[in-house]
Amino acid sequence: MQIDEQLSHLNALSPLDGRYASRGRALRGVLSEAAFMAHRVEVEIAWLVGLSEAGLPELAPFSQASRAELRELIAHFSERDAALIKEIEKTTNHDVKAVEYWLKERVADNDELARASEFIHFACTSEDINNTSHALMLTRARSGFIVPRLNEVCVQLQALARQFADQPMLSRTHGQPASPTTVGKEFANVAARLARAIAAIEAVEPLAKLNGATGNYNAHLAAYPEVDWPAFSAKVLTGLGLTQNPHTIQIEPHDWMAALFDAVARANTIVLDMDRDLWGYISLGYFKQRLKDGEVGSSTMPHKVNPIDFENSEGNLGLANAVLRHLSEKLPISRWQRDLTDSTVLRNLGVAFGYCAVAWDACLRGIGKLELNAAAINADIDGCWEVLAEPVQTVMRRYGLPQPYEQLKALTRGKGIDQERLREFILGLDLPAEPKARLLAMTPRSYVGLAAELARQL
Repeated sequence: MQIDEQLSHLNALSPLDGRYASRGRALRGVLSEAAFMAHRVEVEIAWLVGLSEAGLPELAPFSQASRAELRELIAHFSERDAALIKEIEKTTNHDVKAVEYWLKERVADNDELARASEFIHFACTSEDINNTSHALMLTRARSGFIVPRLNEVCVQLQALARQFADQPMLSRTHGQPASPTTVGKEFANVAARLARAIAAIEAVEPLAKLNGATGNYNAHLAAYPEVDWPAFSAKVLTGLGLTQNPHTIQIEPHDWMAALFDAVARANTIVLDMDRDLWGYISLGYFKQRLKDGEVGSSTMPHKVNPIDFENSEGNLGLANAVLRHLSEKLPISRWQRDLTDSTVLRNLGVAFGYCAVAWDACLRGIGKLELNAAAINADIDGCWEVLAEPVQTVMRRYGLPQPYEQLKALTRGKGIDQERLREFILGLDLPAEPKARLLAMTPRSYVGLAAELARQL
């Protein structure tokens, strides 16, 4: 087979750039290679402007016109600019140096900025620029996409929790019939877990460093020993919305990134758990799926309506978590003051969150197709009177009847039981009238405890 040189959806090696390209579009502006370059430019300019305000005798404060020109370079950075940087990189074989040279070229026609051009990347190591750029990329992806998208899932689950708060459902523990719940309560359980996971994602504090080749401000002090460089660095980082990590090697140790990736992976695990449960409930007939015109479920079995969205979500969450967990395990480890393994791994941020995007989108599609099949749910629970063995033996315990658990075990375990046989058993118990009447009136559907209230409380 002949493959075109030009990348397309059909010849892409990764489905993120092929089959699923549209799903991750929102992330390209923050996690792509071009976005990485744009953030590097932003950090270099923030450092340069900060230096111009530091009172250095060789660098006067920039005019408003020059500041505006620098802001324009950030605001209008384009894919064409990224391509020009890549051209420079062909010569430098160094990506950050290519950004520095591109920036010097762009300000060459402004006499004020051209005179200050050697203060671009002044006293910086490449990782000063990179780690700060990564921190900006991840915080912007978090606030602009990750948290909002997960919140969409959470809001849908909260709505289903309220909608189906009163619909009784047979529980299954170990796959066997267990004390009933309601459909809404089960959605509420997931929504509550996911809300906590989202809060954990939001709570991770982004850290960055601008402190030189091994984290000690060596070059900074060599040039300007009178400057309080840690305070200056912290000020520049604060202006970018980041917190300074004062103790680093050449790289920021990435512990905060690991915490973020672990938090997202935990949220993904919760969604994956729900995907599997909903797959099972669809299999049991508890839910139907809204049909889509023209869609087929099998190449040979015309009747099939498969739970493909939840399967798609589960599979892509597995891929996302595999990358996220590798990132969280690998990035905090560096040989001595720095090796380059973090750099190549960090280029896969878009891969990790791209698979998240595909998975969350599939999950939302699946949720949107769900239609409750109350008849199937009711038929299932109505045929399971043995679940009332629990309340009967518990009431017997309260009133001191002999061997309540053992009596109900003999009556029900592995046998099943119908309403009439259970009624006969209850009538034969030496119980006060009120609790006996309450047990006789109880049905599997009514034995749901506080499930409905707990669903609505969410």
